[in-house]
Amino acid sequence: MTTRNKILLLIKAASVALLATVSLSAQAAEKVYRLKLAETWGPNTPILGDASKNMAKLANEMSNGRLQIRIDSANKHKAPLGVFDMVKSGQYDLGHSSSYYWKGKVPNTLYFSSMPFGMMTTEQYAWFYQGGGMELMQEVYAPHNLLSFPGGNSDIQMGGWFKKEINSIDDLKGLKMRIPGFAGEVFAKVGAKPTNIAPGELYTSLERGTIDALEWVGPAFDLRMGFQKIAPYYYTAWHEPGSETQFLVNKKTWDKLPKDLQLILETSFRVAAFDMYTQALDANASSWATMQSDYPDIKVRDFPPEVLQTMRTATDELLAEQAAKDPLAKKIIDSQANYAKKVRAWTNISTKAYLNHE
Repeated sequence: MTTRNKILLLIKAASVALLATVSLSAQAAEKVYRLKLAETWGPNTPILGDASKNMAKLANEMSNGRLQIRIDSANKHKAPLGVFDMVKSGQYDLGHSSSYYWKGKVPNTLYFSSMPFGMMTTEQYAWFYQGGGMELMQEVYAPHNLLSFPGGNSDIQMGGWFKKEINSIDDLKGLKMRIPGFAGEVFAKVGAKPTNIAPGELYTSLERGTIDALEWVGPAFDLRMGFQKIAPYYYTAWHEPGSETQFLVNKKTWDKLPKDLQLILETSFRVAAFDMYTQALDANASSWATMQSDYPDIKVRDFPPEVLQTMRTATDELLAEQAAKDPLAKKIIDSQANYAKKVRAWTNISTKAYLNHE
């Protein structure tokens, strides 16, 4: 065989290899990944449920159809507070819920939703993305085959609906209240009886006297639930100054995705989270206006200073106890406290000062 023919054969072989590589790359680019998401919320739940739908739509459009996400609401999977386990086991690839629901399984998860007397929404987002919060959250979820991303913030939450007025700390003793997360532990410490109930059972529990009070979210959610028809006292915020939900991801599912789809999915999480925040702010304002006009008998109350101080003291004591027995909890608590101190100094001379001028 002549040298010329050898060269031609080599060129032909290289061309075949190149075409095969291009073909494989094209096939990889066109592969469709079908993922399943379980959410804590019921079907058509406004704002919370919209976040999942918006995320799935964004992921599908940005990936040109390569990411297709099916959403199963609580009525489908029948386990509104079982999302953690279902995503961890791989039964679902994704989840949308709230991190503090898992404190009974993994206590350090509760710090990534909202903390009593803690950071407001904007401060919390700054901590997540600029202050090391994301890294700490992944450290907590990594041993469970999970990744967690901010999933949208319902903003500052009201203190709850009460059938009777709270005039002193004694009025909380023995009170049966639906209140999850760290705030539930604070209520228990001051003598109340907190419980966690799935969203779909809240109204009937309050109506039937299974509980005496509850907190849900704010006007945009509360008006639809109708709590104002049963409990006339509406208390202002203390326990969830910025309530973040989460997108959970099964780590094995994540690792199987090409890098570009990982980036698209993460971007979809982030955009949907921001959209949920602005949607919640707008909806709360609109719903509060409706409440004022249609339900003028709602009695808005602040917790008395004595009650707030007692709950603040209880919060500090509980945090100190957690930090003393768990190095990772201490790491998270210290990170939040240090960042809150820094960012609140700015908030006080900017946002707070501006509002004080009204």
